[in-house]
Amino acid sequence: MNEASTELIIRHFQKQDISLLGELHQAVTAQENAVFWWVGEEENWCNVYCAFEAGKMIAKGQVSIVNSIPPGRAVDTCHSIYINLKTTPDREQDYALLHAMYQKLYIRAKQLKEGLSREYETMLCVGNDSTEVANNEFFVQKGYAPLNRLYGMNRDLNESIIDVQLPEGFEFSYWKMGSAGEEQEYLDVEMEIWPDAPLIPGRLAEYKSNRHWTSMVIHHTGIIVGGLMAWQEDDYGIIEDVFVRRSWRNRGLAKYLLVQALIYLKTNELHSAHLEVVTTNQSALSLYQSVGFHVDSEEIRYFIQLN
Repeated sequence: MNEASTELIIRHFQKQDISLLGELHQAVTAQENAVFWWVGEEENWCNVYCAFEAGKMIAKGQVSIVNSIPPGRAVDTCHSIYINLKTTPDREQDYALLHAMYQKLYIRAKQLKEGLSREYETMLCVGNDSTEVANNEFFVQKGYAPLNRLYGMNRDLNESIIDVQLPEGFEFSYWKMGSAGEEQEYLDVEMEIWPDAPLIPGRLAEYKSNRHWTSMVIHHTGIIVGGLMAWQEDDYGIIEDVFVRRSWRNRGLAKYLLVQALIYLKTNELHSAHLEVVTTNQSALSLYQSVGFHVDSEEIRYFIQLN
């Protein structure tokens, strides 16, 4: 084999790379619970870098703005940009490869930061399953500090689903958010619930692009008081963004929404549902366990300040 054939090439993802990406995805996710981002639509490929050697994709990394803080929030609130960087299992400890990929991602993260409000600092973050020891250690060596931990929780949809009644005076409906105005209405409520980590329009668009995506909301006197989103990812269901506004909590609304989401995913012939929760959120853990979820994995998140 000549020297050129083993040269390391790092470049943006391209359409012709899809089969090689599939091979990399299969190799990485053979390790149960590995966190692997898909590349998304073509407009996102400027945020995706791939490494090739001898005609094989040996690494893929990408960056994404996860939280963009609007004006008027607390001065210590931070934007967050996340990195996802994976190699083939045999190159997990190839720090030269990881560093070369990281440099590309770091530069791109700095470029993305320029589009964010300078009123706030920006965190550069990474999240990996607790079993991805080599990848976690790479970021720790780069100076990343612990941010938080999340449990991944699963629910077998082949098991029976409890019956929960909606309290009198409340109305439940599916909501497709078919217009920009409706999307903004949802984002405004969502920002009230998570002011330090609001959902951004681009992330909502990603969610809506998933198969069987839907949102579910509960109204009271014409006001949205609770909601969640659900969709299919691979061969299982995802439940995301579960919320009830403060004045309407402790009335069983979140439990009702979760049950409706489980029924919806099961109706679409999925066999399991997945959601995530911060490990310290005991009330949410108890709620999810009450409708049949159990802890299946743990993700560790790290961060640095992006200067």
